Amino acid sequence: MKLSVLMPVFNEARTIDMAIKRVLDVSYPCEMELVVVDDGSTDDTPRFLANGSDPRVVQHRHPVNRGKGAAIRTAARLATGDYLIICDADLEYSPEEIPALLRPVIAGDAEVVYGTRSFGSHTAYSFWYVVGNKAVTMAANALFDAWISDLETCFKLLPLPLYRSLEIRSAGFGMEAEITGKLLKLGWRPYEVNISYQARSRAEGKKLTWRDGVEALWILSRIRFSRRVAASTARARSQT
Repeated sequence: MKLSVLMPVFNEARTIDMAIKRVLDVSYPCEMELVVVDDGSTDDTPRFLANGSDPRVVQHRHPVNRGKGAAIRTAARLATGDYLIICDADLEYSPEEIPALLRPVIAGDAEVVYGTRSFGSHTAYSFWYVVGNKAVTMAANALFDAWISDLETCFKLLPLPLYRSLEIRSAGFGMEAEITGKLLKLGWRPYEVNISYQARSRAEGKKLTWRDGVEALWILSRIRFSRRVAASTARARSQT
């Protein structure tokens, strides 16, 4: 088994060195690679990335900013692993917890695993951010008759062929809702593992806004009532 860690990056000069180091320093129970896509950064991020030399790291740069979804789409195209997990460069999530998401897969208990945040008082910078996340997650549960705890989590682990078969088109943060909506539509129910979370404030570079929540609700509704997604169930299953 080989794991591809996909890292989208946009103006993360403050954390990118440490984020890459922490991902590479983790003791994984399998072979791994780190695919970093610089999504048109305008700060010193490209300079920091140019200093890297670890053979496990694959790099690509978008000439202009195209959004997180576009960066992940590029990273998934370059990835060579059996499974992928998304890990942002802002260090809100702990790379050291990735092996915990791998355990159910290695044990044969799951193929799709989500890292679920509890949003304790020390892990959420905004009341409205947490409420918005819970509202979007509840909407997904109601629309697809499911029960998941954290739709917007960055830590989504799934087979690379399955991800590619989903044909995620959202260019921005809507890709989180699109991934989850399509998985639920196709009958996948993520196995959830509790993880820690250290939220950033706006001043520290938090990019998600209320508009992303509205977009997520629209994406979920569109997927729920789309016949095209339902018709792709057999193909998605056969590629995993």
